[in-house]
This record gives sequence, C-alpha cells and structure tokens, in this order.
Amino acid sequence: MQVTSDHETDVVLIGAGIMSSTLGVLLKELEPSLTIQMLEMLDDCALESSDSWNNAGTGHAANCEMNYTPQRPDGSVDISKALEVNVEFDLSRQFWSYLIEKGAIADPRAFIHPVPHMSFVHGAENVAFLRKRFAAMSSHHCYEGMEHTEDPRQIAEWAPLVMDGRSGDEPVAATRIISGTDVDYGALTHLLVGHLVSQPGCAVHYKSCVTNLVREQGGRWRIEVRDIESGETRSVLAKFVFIGAGGGALPLLEKSGIPEGRGYGGFPVSGIWLRCDDPAINERHHAKVYGKAAVGSPPMSVPHLDTRVIGGRRSLLFGPYAGFSSKFLKHGSLLDLFESIRPANVEPLLSVARDNFDLTEYLVGQVLQSENHRLAALDEYFPKADPKDWRLQVAGQRVQIIKPDVKRGGLLEFGTELVGAEDHSLVALLGASPGASTAAFIAISVLEKCFAGELTASAWLPKLKKIVPSYGASLIDDAEFCRQIRSATAAVLEIADIQHPAERTPLAVKRA
Repeated sequence: MQVTSDHETDVVLIGAGIMSSTLGVLLKELEPSLTIQMLEMLDDCALESSDSWNNAGTGHAANCEMNYTPQRPDGSVDISKALEVNVEFDLSRQFWSYLIEKGAIADPRAFIHPVPHMSFVHGAENVAFLRKRFAAMSSHHCYEGMEHTEDPRQIAEWAPLVMDGRSGDEPVAATRIISGTDVDYGALTHLLVGHLVSQPGCAVHYKSCVTNLVREQGGRWRIEVRDIESGETRSVLAKFVFIGAGGGALPLLEKSGIPEGRGYGGFPVSGIWLRCDDPAINERHHAKVYGKAAVGSPPMSVPHLDTRVIGGRRSLLFGPYAGFSSKFLKHGSLLDLFESIRPANVEPLLSVARDNFDLTEYLVGQVLQSENHRLAALDEYFPKADPKDWRLQVAGQRVQIIKPDVKRGGLLEFGTELVGAEDHSLVALLGASPGASTAAFIAISVLEKCFAGELTASAWLPKLKKIVPSYGASLIDDAEFCRQIRSATAAVLEIADIQHPAERTPLAVKRA
C-alpha cells in the first residue's frame, strides 16, 4: 500500500451531492481565490440521496405538505413552520437564477419544471382541517394565489386520476398553487459539480473514501483518504471541512472527535416508491398531490402522487413506503448503525427507542407490507390504478437525527442540523427532509456559522446580496419585496408566476 504526501487546500467538501456542490459553488463565487477539493467514495456525483430517483423531487416550499401545518389544541392551524420552509426555497430559486443569468447553467429545463402543488383530503374531519389550513395560508402573501375547492368536478380538472372512479358520497377537498415545481436534484448536482470543477483550483476526486479526520496544530485538518480502486492512501490538509455526506455524515463527525458532536446518533430509514412510466397515464396527471399522514404516523409517511420529469421523460411516483435498514447509505454497509454506537450516544439512542415506540411500530408494519397493501394505499389516491402499470423503485436512505437532551436523554429530529467545531473549522450536516430543496439556505447557514467574519460590507456581503438579493431581508414580513423576488426568479427559471397568471408556463418536456 502506497502512501502519498500531504496536499494542501483551503476547503474540503466530503460528499458529492447537492449540499456539497451548492456550498462549493457559493464559496467559489464569493472568494474566487479559494482552492477546493471534493471527495466522493462512489464513482460519480449525486448517487445517493441527491439521485433523481432517490427523492421526490419536490421543490419543498411547504405548499402542499400538511405536516408543516399542525393543528393547535384550540383547532386553529399553525403555519409558522410552513412559512420558514417556504421562504427558504426562495433562496434556492435566487441562487439558481443567478447561475443561469451568468451562464453557469445553460438551461433551467435541464433540472426544473413547473408542476402545481396540491393537497388532497377526504372525509368530513379532514375536509374541515384543509378548509382551516387554506384560510390561514391564503391570508398570508407568501401563499398568494393558492386555490381551494370542495367541488369534486374542480378537483377532477386539477388532478383527473385522483377523482377517476371515486364514489361521490364522501366529502373531498383540495388546495392548489400553480407556482410549484418538480426539481431533478441529480441533474442539478451534475451541473453544479461540473461548473465548480471548471474553476481554477477546484477538483473532485471519486472513489475516494475518507478514513479519518485529524485536527493538526494550528487548527488545520488532515483528512486521510483511501483510493478504493488502488488501495493507495493519501492525506489532504485543509483549513475548512464540510461533511455533507448524507447518511455517511454521522460516522465522519464521530471520527473528527469534536466535542460538539458528542452524543449524536442516527436512526436510518429506507424508502420505496411505486413508479409508473406509461405515457398514457402520466399525461393525465400534472401535479404533486400530497395527502395527510395517518394519525400517529411520522412525517416521513405522508403519501403523495407526484409528476416527475427525469431525463426528459415524465413518470409518476407514489409513496413513500418506509422500511428499516441498518445501512446509513444506500450503497453502505449493514454494520453502519452498529458501528456508529459510542458510549456517549447510548443513552440518547435508548431514550429515543423508549419514547418513539409508535415509529418502531410504523416501520415494522411497513416492512411487513405486502404488494397488495402498497397498492391499497395507492388506490386511495388513484382509484383506477392497475397494478401491472407500476413497479417498485428503491429510494435513498435517510438517517434521522438523534441528539442528546439533558431532560429526556435523547430526541429524534426529522429535520436537518449543522453541527460544527467551536473554531468554525469543520461542520457536518446531519438529517434529512426538507433537505435538497433548502440546499442554498443550508449553504448560507454554513457561511453564517463558519465564515461570519467574511460577511461584511468590505468582504463577501455585497457579492452574496448579488447572488441572493433577499439576503438580510424578510420575505415573510415584506410582501412587495417577496412578490418582486418571486416574479424575477420565475421568469429566469421559466416556471409559473402567481403575479402573472395569464403567463403561466406550461410543462415543457425536452425530447430526447
């Protein structure tokens, strides 16, 4: 086994997915002199969670996902979390628009398509909830243009498959917003990585497995890397390390040994979709239709019937069906979960197991589901679905955060979290949804957490505001600025604009 000498760089990005590529491109735009190395253990970028078929491709703007709008004890609907996610997606829209306008991305249709976002429910209680939800959301300018109906004929116009064959004696309701999108995060990641490595001082190294991270005197990090093909090992010295390796981030955080990561654990969840590629069926459905999770079910169980556009072809995706695997990555090892256990996270892991029996019960039920059970769930959103038109599509692995908690021992989190070293030299991104849709928000959060000294008027701040014009402002509070930003990005991204409904952009699928 050959060992090569140390190489020095300013930034090391571990993982070649949407998170690392977004942060890398943003850093290089802000400071062109930076040298950046991206390390990926697989043989291409975007092969894990960022892969086109490993996620739902929803431009998560909290338009249709009812888990972001819980009902309070008094019956009112809390939209505060939905608003946060909604404007976080605006940051991604601005970042992408900037790259298109400067020519770094040639065609927005290479990764984003306009697809309306819908919420659909049935049953009197759920219809009443959706009515309250619509009233709360549509009164805020961030959800301007949202439509609501309890008329089965109107729903059938919006989403024919959902109503076709449904009995007319049960109450139904739906909301729709035309400014929704379908995003191919795999294609977008390839575009971002391609742009990044075309810049001087930037490189991506595939089949490179990070085996250890060691803090050197002076604050630099030595990243030990093994070439998977040759077995050769080398070291990279970096001033800053971003661990954006999806499910693989937790083991690498543990290897870093930073005290801020002590006690964190992970709970892996696998996923399966049902996929339909029949053009005759897919042409009849043009929406992402989200339902309501069953009472007591976790957020990951929210069912949805989605239009997808991948590689210039339309498909339908239904799910998700969850399951349990001890792997942290789709291409990982069955030993991942067990190897992540440390004395410091045993208590949080046991506490979460004790306090989340309903999740365990749900996952066991999902694992034991037969094909008939899966099709029965599909039938609730597509009553005339024919089993022969659908096939299983294995999704990516998600690792939910288990974080230490003084009072309860440990907490299970369903979002994302940045865990960084006190000296801001290393940060790891843990968690899952909404994930890819908020990659720009997460990248900016890394800047604020680790490069705050550069976010000044004499350094990076003017350029950051050029890339993301709304940075430092509140689109939640400033209605007119919100409208301006959304109209501008809609025009560049060629997606539907609520402000100008007569100019709605139709779904245009590129022909191969």
